[in-house]
Amino acid sequence: MTDGNDWNPDDYDDGHGFVYEYGSDMLDLLDPKPGDRILDLGCGTGHLTADIADTGAETLGIDASAEMVRQAHEAYPSLDFEQADARAYAPAGSFDAVFSNAALHWIPGTDHDAVLSTVADALTADGRFVAEFGGRGNVRHITDALEAELAERGYEVDHPWYFPSIGEYAPRLESAGFEVRFARLFDRPTTLDGGDTGLREWVGMFGDEFFENVAAEERERVLDAVEDRLRGALFEADSETWTADYRRLRFVATK
Repeated sequence: MTDGNDWNPDDYDDGHGFVYEYGSDMLDLLDPKPGDRILDLGCGTGHLTADIADTGAETLGIDASAEMVRQAHEAYPSLDFEQADARAYAPAGSFDAVFSNAALHWIPGTDHDAVLSTVADALTADGRFVAEFGGRGNVRHITDALEAELAERGYEVDHPWYFPSIGEYAPRLESAGFEVRFARLFDRPTTLDGGDTGLREWVGMFGDEFFENVAAEERERVLDAVEDRLRGALFEADSETWTADYRRLRFVATK
């Protein structure tokens, strides 16, 4: 994760645990073995890092957020975590695999060549890169509504997240020296915690960059209007739940 968002690790774990829960099936693709050395890039609060370590692999989790790394250390004191920027990270040794779940979309698209260079340099000669992050069209209903409501109030907002297609990202991987063995872009509608306030809480956790120059009271009016726009498409009245229109890009690439 990057420093553009103001991360609250307690809220992240308590109200948005689906992020790492949905990432657990990624471990089948990673296929960690005892003795493997694996770097978890964008480890958050360390839950998937711990799951990887449970297989007998040696793990190191890195995240740009000091708050997330601190929480990971507290939850898993026997594991190694570092605060680090994936765009300019030089680990002490090499890794058999680099793993990343729900982190790469926080890094601007212009910086991904630097990230891929970091990953390539960190891997052994036959190392593998297994990752999933937001793909083309991810949460489009939500971002379109946010941008429209902010524009109506005179705020110019650049979309802060990077959601590429397979056709866009596979060539970047190949240019960095990887062979793409598997790639999939798929819809993954995601039920948000929090009931009627779930969408507002989701934006509160992940959407700080949309509101950098917006006063607190104006922010609440924007969120009210966004909820009104999206209630018909993303809210289930009977269960009082919001469902975010997630789309994910998942890939396995070898060096």
